[in-house]
Amino acid sequence: MTFKQFSIFLFTVVVSSVAVIIGSSQDANAQTTTPTQTPDLPESTVDHRFGVVESFWEAEEAAELEVGWDRILFYWNEIQPTGPDDWNTLHVLEEWLDDAREHDRLVMGLLKNTPGWATDAEPYSGVPRGLYLPVDDPGNLWAGYVAKVVKYYAPLGVHHWIIWNEPEIEAGVYGHEFSGSTRDYYQLLKVAYQVAKANDPEAVIHLAGWSYWHDPSWLGQFLQIAVADPEAKDHNYFFDIITLHIYFRVETVEELVNETWDIQRRYGLQKPIWINETNASPNLDPLWPVERPNFQVDLDQQAWFIVQAHALAFGADSTSVGIYKLMDVLLPEGGESFGILRPDSSRRPAFYAYQTVVRYLRDFTFPVGRQRAENFYAFTFNRPDSVTRILWSRNSADLVLKVPALADEALIVSATGDNERVVKAYRGHYRIHLRGARCTPECDIGGAPVFLVEAVDKPVDIDSMAAIDPETAIVATATPSPTPSPTSANTEIGAASTETPDAEPTATLTPEPTATVTALPTVTATSSPTSPPPTAVPSPTPASVSGEGEELAALSTDSAVQTTGDPGDGSPMDPPSGEGSA
Repeated sequence: MTFKQFSIFLFTVVVSSVAVIIGSSQDANAQTTTPTQTPDLPESTVDHRFGVVESFWEAEEAAELEVGWDRILFYWNEIQPTGPDDWNTLHVLEEWLDDAREHDRLVMGLLKNTPGWATDAEPYSGVPRGLYLPVDDPGNLWAGYVAKVVKYYAPLGVHHWIIWNEPEIEAGVYGHEFSGSTRDYYQLLKVAYQVAKANDPEAVIHLAGWSYWHDPSWLGQFLQIAVADPEAKDHNYFFDIITLHIYFRVETVEELVNETWDIQRRYGLQKPIWINETNASPNLDPLWPVERPNFQVDLDQQAWFIVQAHALAFGADSTSVGIYKLMDVLLPEGGESFGILRPDSSRRPAFYAYQTVVRYLRDFTFPVGRQRAENFYAFTFNRPDSVTRILWSRNSADLVLKVPALADEALIVSATGDNERVVKAYRGHYRIHLRGARCTPECDIGGAPVFLVEAVDKPVDIDSMAAIDPETAIVATATPSPTPSPTSANTEIGAASTETPDAEPTATLTPEPTATVTALPTVTATSSPTSPPPTAVPSPTPASVSGEGEELAALSTDSAVQTTGDPGDGSPMDPPSGEGSA
């Protein structure tokens, strides 16, 4: 831990009291849900759809990454530790909020952790006392806290609030954070929504992050309760955004987002979906090794996951994606480290992968083109003056694809952005070599993804673009999946094929050695960041796929068929409880 981090940590444990007079305000109108097209985005120095949890710990790196949103924990038991008159403003440092405003970074507050004095059950997870009383009754302790925190922090730029974390996890299971029933959680949300909107007309209320695997039926049960409430429809069902937490198996990003849309449709809803936590922590990092029975992930794979998760999420019409997290603070040696920075602040390849994602996807517009074939994925993003495509192999075999060209030439870029070159179109297409995935034995993460960037005069029509013909794909020998060495490169896009089927040039990027990293200390990880607001909200309609070209433009649309495929067998090990694991 750096001296700066240690100083901040010590500072946050100081407790002081501040009296705040709570006023009343008019009710806010219900917010709209998902439009059919991307709305005009306000002028901004960042794209607010790209977030990194707990970015405030390293403000310079967050600015360099152009992080669009952060998430900060607002622990009730820390802000009001001994009673409703407490007001500890040092739990969330205003310098974090000042830095976020300076860099146009949205802050999302996560409200949770019942103090012992405010519940008749166990501290932290207990249902707040007086929860079913009217919101203006002093006996409704939760309403009083939400009113105070929203009114105080709205002028400091905090308008997005997540109400609790992963309430579906049962008592006795790692990550358990809420002891009430689903009905109790709905009431918790309903109170927070009414109070927050009354005290801040700009307030945006997010459902607690849903981890899915702990209880796949939870969202449906919650929505059943919500739609049965006669007051709900006139108040936007008392929430604005659905929040997902998805880890490790990258294709479940798409599957779970699509399932969430399906669940909503059954109840007549169409709320924006944000993925507020996603990542695949690299237990095979030689500088921070972690013993773990499942999901063997190396540094390259974490970087590849970052790229693929963004493509899959936006391709399934998620509004926003957030990586968990920038850095683990106060993490014991051998503890599971999710950060794209190591606990000593050194950069993992995933740091550069995130930076590359933002560089080549920033300001994209919906819809996103999507093509899923048996052995590859391809996504197409319209951006001002350019089109970015992301491609990768879904299994262990190397693959050569004939990608229809939109221009005479393109820039091909590695997952981490440190390997790029210009490729020329040949007879209306590019020949792109994709490296196979490392499968042990399951291919939980695809192979090294490739960015293909072309300059265009106007946006392409996603629905009419020529697709990559799967029948023209050339499958090479399967890539072995050995345990990567400490110097394994995360920047590779693919090595040249040993055989070329014809004289056409094949675009490849030569693997380069990974930069040496400084040895790592034993400490670090805690604290909390903030989340993003809904920018550029897509419509949940499957988009077709991509690629125009002269010779290949006549490809049958059948070749662009979007197969849905079955989810992977089984469920992953208990996913991390996100911020609760810090």
